[in-house]
Amino acid sequence: MSTMPFWASIGLLSLAQGAIVALPGTAAPRALHGLHSRLWAVVPAASVIVFVIVGSLAAQGSAQALTYLALVAVPPLAALALGGLMRGARLSLALGVAALFALAWADRGALAGQAAALALSGLSCVALGALIAAVTPARWLAMGIVAMALADAALVAADLLQRPDSALVAAHPAGGLPRLQTAILGSASMGFGDLFVAGLLGGLLALHAGRARQMRGALLATLLALAFDLLFFAVSELPATVPVAVALALLSGRLPLARRSRPPAPRLAAERSPR
Repeated sequence: MSTMPFWASIGLLSLAQGAIVALPGTAAPRALHGLHSRLWAVVPAASVIVFVIVGSLAAQGSAQALTYLALVAVPPLAALALGGLMRGARLSLALGVAALFALAWADRGALAGQAAALALSGLSCVALGALIAAVTPARWLAMGIVAMALADAALVAADLLQRPDSALVAAHPAGGLPRLQTAILGSASMGFGDLFVAGLLGGLLALHAGRARQMRGALLATLLALAFDLLFFAVSELPATVPVAVALALLSGRLPLARRSRPPAPRLAAERSPR
């Protein structure tokens, strides 16, 4: 079992969260264009609220269902990220998913196995972020990210997220298969939603801000997350979606997120014909 101290564990998880922001690319399938809608912006906040409602009603049952859902969905999504949806993707890289899964299974409980599981979960969030950013208007997706962070913070403050989250961390599939529904590294854990929101920010920046701003956004999100971790000296649980939303807020003035009206056409001066 891992004995990494908490400060190092949570710091590495925050670095992973920042790395996820940097990874989404712009190569979303053209078939998704017909799915473009504002309604996708509801997904981030809804994922948190629905998880708490269902988890509060049947914490153990919903946690077990989610651990098997993650086991089935995360590896294909990770392969999709490595094969086409992230920066530097190549089809041959998708084969690495099998190696990561094998390591996460064989070395479960140790740092190498936990890191492999974290890589799979993080890559799946890269794919989800790229896909959702491709079908959601930029301004609406930005509002969805902020709404997710606000919902997360409110639920943590009201002590409504802790019970279903603890059940989710404890749940594991049969046969010692890897737990991919949450990120565990050393003595710290981070919810799948915390990685998901980083993927959303990365997808938004990749499509609407360019590579340079995406990298600045990733650096800013990392620094804010590391600074946010200092609050663990006073509390035992924090909404890790908040630093990502704050990074977006700080960047939003330089992003094309606001509605822009078409400028009026210039009036042409009347030309006088010579007499």
